[in-house]
Amino acid sequence: MNTQGTACITGASSGIGEVFARRLAGQGYNLLLHGRRKERLEPLCLELQQRHGIRAEYILADFSYPEGIRNVEDRLRGVADLEILVNNAGFGSRKSFTRDAIAPQETMIHTHVHATVRLTHAALPGMLERNKGTIINVSSVAGFLVGPNSATYCATKAYITSFTESLHLELSGTGIRFQALCPGFTRSDFHARLGFDTSGEFFRNFMSAEEVVDTSLRSLKGKRVICVPGIRYKIVVIASRLLPRRVYYRIALATRGSRLRKAE
Repeated sequence: MNTQGTACITGASSGIGEVFARRLAGQGYNLLLHGRRKERLEPLCLELQQRHGIRAEYILADFSYPEGIRNVEDRLRGVADLEILVNNAGFGSRKSFTRDAIAPQETMIHTHVHATVRLTHAALPGMLERNKGTIINVSSVAGFLVGPNSATYCATKAYITSFTESLHLELSGTGIRFQALCPGFTRSDFHARLGFDTSGEFFRNFMSAEEVVDTSLRSLKGKRVICVPGIRYKIVVIASRLLPRRVYYRIALATRGSRLRKAE
């Protein structure tokens, strides 16, 4: 079949990244998938190649280290028909900033911020030369919030959202589209990898990764840069902007314990 060009998706081993891979393969895009788990990426590539007749490759890299980011960055520069970049790789932490070691906090900054900035910078020259392309940076509703136990996570996601909006303005008038995808709680292995028991009612009420990705892809047809899937999370974002900060701080402190107890 004729393909639409190539889509590169980071953090494609599971969850939102995997669903992006499945949806874009179904639309005829060749894939370059990034992750750290060969046992997941290899069968995924084989499956999507056979099912959709596209070319699917993967690259293993750990964004905790500068060389891991550079490996993907160098690979991106060699993709002559790059149409879509989805900067999705990310993770969370259950530890507060003061109780965690500094290395995991720095790793989060490398993964969320440095990788997003460097891969976007690597992708843009070719997109600008062709005057077309799409960059989706997966942020979070947390980027509009502040909260105890989430200082670095909220801050890095806020950076991603601001970075994406600024590039949208900087490249206004070109054929490059930008989206900051800001999901709320989403069913994936994100929380399981943090050690939560995800079998309870609290987790069953999360949005599915399919709902999040489908909302993202539909939103690309419009002009909205920030995409917040789900009406309840849109309300959270609006409320966070309207509430006086003193009131917001009280709510954040009051809900901290109850959220963690529900998640256990």
